[in-house]
Formats: sequence, structure tokens, C-alpha cells
Amino acid sequence: MGGANRVDVYIEAGAKRAFAGALDWPGWSRSGRDEQGALEALAEYRSRYAAALRGSRLGFTAPPNASAFRVKERLKGNATTAFGAPGIPPKADGRPVDDADLRRFERILRASWRTFDRTVENAAGRPLTKGPRGGGRDLKKIVEHVRGADEGYLRALGAKDGGTKSRDPKAGLSEMRKAILDALPLAASGAFGRTGPRGGVRWTVRYYVRRSAWHVLDHAWEIEDRTIR
Repeated sequence: MGGANRVDVYIEAGAKRAFAGALDWPGWSRSGRDEQGALEALAEYRSRYAAALRGSRLGFTAPPNASAFRVKERLKGNATTAFGAPGIPPKADGRPVDDADLRRFERILRASWRTFDRTVENAAGRPLTKGPRGGGRDLKKIVEHVRGADEGYLRALGAKDGGTKSRDPKAGLSEMRKAILDALPLAASGAFGRTGPRGGVRWTVRYYVRRSAWHVLDHAWEIEDRTIR
């Protein structure tokens, strides 16, 4: 995974924003105004990512600084990149997925979910700071947004029934997570196919986990940063 002192990363860069992502560590992805800014942001969040994986027994060791990063691929960003989310899969995410990969991905996702749930619990009953223009979702809206995004991500993977029936936010998250864990082995086996009914290319399992873990952790860290103590 990049060698003892190296972390392999990829860059997704648009005109006004760039993302840096660790190829072997889904969820560890940060943005900046350009490539250097994204790499520096990725380094700044190394300890927070390590904390998220604590107890998962995945063997993650945070590198000392951005000099440990080795850029393996550079991608041209799209409208999603400009909007504020990674949107282009690296070539490495097209590799086949075996049972060991699935077990590792499940650990990463569960670790991300635990971090999110713990952060939501710690913020319960506390106001969140607003942006300079008074914007920003409240806690309930963030939870609903995360659940809704994963529902959309499951459709991108090819799962037809990724919806949740419960109107309770906590129960809805549990339903969604079960649907995710049920869908990943099916996607890995090729059950969903590589293209959708309208010809669009579906997400690979690796990219699904990368995007979902990033989104969950991104909002967990947002809540941490916005919680008024």
C-alpha cells in the first residue's frame, strides 16, 4: 500500500478545486484550490482518519506529512468536482474485488459509520454554527442528507432496492447500511452488470466504498467542526 513510508494517492483537479485521495484508504480524501492545497489538506486530516479507523484492525498508520504522498494518477475534474465532491473514479477502482477486499471494505464502512454516529450523538441538543450567510444544514438535515446520498449511491452501483422505509432517522440509517452490505457482494459478483438500462456506466464496488466513506466522514467532520461547545 505505497510502501512503508509512502501513501499512493490520486488527484482529481478542475479549474477551481482539486481533490486528493489515498488509493488504498477509502474515505481519506480532501480538497483544496489546487493539487498542492489538496495534498496539504489530505495530510492535515491524517490524524482524524486514523481516529476514525481506530479499533478496526486495518493497520493504518498516519504518515508524518504530505511528503509521504506519491501521486500515481491525475484526473481531470468535472461538474461534480467543481460542486465540491470527488466525481471521477481512479483506474485502480476498476480492479476485481475478492472476499478479502469485501471484508476490508466492510470494516472501513463500519468504522466510518461509527464515527458519524458518535459525532451525531455528541452534537445532539447543541446548535451548529452557520456559514457567513447564515446557511448550513441542521443536525437532523445532515443525517437525512447522508442517508439520501447513500440511497443514490446504491443506485449508481446498480442496486434496485436501496430505499429505506422508516421515517425515523436512526432506523433509516440502519436500514440503509444493511442494504449497502447486502449489495456489495452482489455487485462484486457482477450481478448488477457494468451498465445501466440507459447505457450509463455503473460504479464499481471500490469506487462505491471510496465515495460513500468519504461522504460519511466528510459530514462527521463537518459536524465536529460546527458543534458549538
